Amino acid sequence: MKRILRAVLAAVLVPLAGGLVLLAMRPAAAASLTQVTGFGTNPTNLNMYLYVPNNVASRPAMLVLVHYCSGSASGIFNGNGRDYVTAADQYGYIIVLPEATRDGRCFDVSTAAALRRNGGSDSTGIMSMVSYARQRYNVDPGRIVVSGFSSGAMMTNVLAAQYPDVFSAASAFSGVPAGCFATTNGSLWNSQCSGGSIIRTAQQWGDTARAMYPGYTGAYPRIQLWHGSTDTTLAYPNFGEEIKQWTNLHSLGTTPGFTDRPQSNWTRTRYGNTGTQATVEGISIANTGHTLPQSGMLAYAISFLGLNARPTPTTAAPTTRPVTSAPPTSAAPTSTRPSTSVPPVTSAAPTSGPPVTGSATCRVGAAVNAWNTGLTESITITNTGGSTVNGWSLVFTLPSGQTVTGGWNATYSPTSGQVTATNLSYNATIAPGASVSIGFQATHTGNAAAPTAFSLNGSPCAAA
Repeated sequence: MKRILRAVLAAVLVPLAGGLVLLAMRPAAAASLTQVTGFGTNPTNLNMYLYVPNNVASRPAMLVLVHYCSGSASGIFNGNGRDYVTAADQYGYIIVLPEATRDGRCFDVSTAAALRRNGGSDSTGIMSMVSYARQRYNVDPGRIVVSGFSSGAMMTNVLAAQYPDVFSAASAFSGVPAGCFATTNGSLWNSQCSGGSIIRTAQQWGDTARAMYPGYTGAYPRIQLWHGSTDTTLAYPNFGEEIKQWTNLHSLGTTPGFTDRPQSNWTRTRYGNTGTQATVEGISIANTGHTLPQSGMLAYAISFLGLNARPTPTTAAPTTRPVTSAPPTSAAPTSTRPSTSVPPVTSAAPTSGPPVTGSATCRVGAAVNAWNTGLTESITITNTGGSTVNGWSLVFTLPSGQTVTGGWNATYSPTSGQVTATNLSYNATIAPGASVSIGFQATHTGNAAAPTAFSLNGSPCAAA
């Protein structure tokens, strides 16, 4: 049964690799994925891989990126984790990629050793990787985060529970609560948990996590939880159980303080802090199985994890190079970030979406995250009318001195002045009361204000 379920995981996840990329390719001269050996205590013989972008920040963030069953570090690096790699090139953070080597290549989130801090299983080896990398790359200790898919999402929950003093945030795609997969017979598969039949109170789930680090009284990481509503591999009830666990660890109730629909089949709930970096955030994807992440999702995770802060590049190599199985092939870091490391601006609307027809009644909210010469902006378009919008173009005016250098969830043309953002094929329809989220990156010459004069399909939009 375990082999069948693992084969299912491979079958549904591996085909995603080709389609889950940002609107850009990474630069041709970008750094390479490097295997590291001799990184420290490694009781379960995991492999460690490391990605250090050419323009690593002087005080970089660190992402621990954990693969799914039957996966590999290179598979997630080149496949459904690729958006994280593109963003690392852009923002200068490093990525640590653990790789399971046991039969089936699932991570251990089941044994007693796995569910105890420094217990001597996979999580112990992963934390050795974290320690190795943070010592050599001057990592910002307040910006160490973790994300994973399926088996990696389960490990994401476990790492955040066991090492809350290390990780500041986590994002888990199709996982289960920390401790849900526990077994007593040495097996790494728990059919009751995978089937969604382990239901507990929020307090019980919180206590399960707290038992992984007895005596700890500090804060727990912020966490973002994703799940498809028709997932039968790690059944959908696990999503609600995860929310129970993490709201309890943060001393929050399970009633959300904020609910919206960033895309037509998404329902997003936030608990505690309800901003972009919420305390706990859950995103339920309707009519979707065990096939996460899907296109565009990692852009939301990158913002949630705080990985999209503009770094200060450094030209200095780390004081100690990794011990590698082969000499790294990448060039030394440079002081100028390649201009192609951000998503390109495309001037033509995609041909796969429906034509833009009719006017619309709308509301637009815009949030800017600016640094010295650049910014990112997230825009939420809400259809406030009574009719479905089928194909849309959002027109707005950029402040003087701003130039769009990349974008997501829309095409943008021209790059300055009055800009038109046009839907992609997957977000062309906005039902009454529904919202679509888009965004872009831009440079500026001092004026980092939000755009003005928003109109959707020719109709002026109210400000949110």
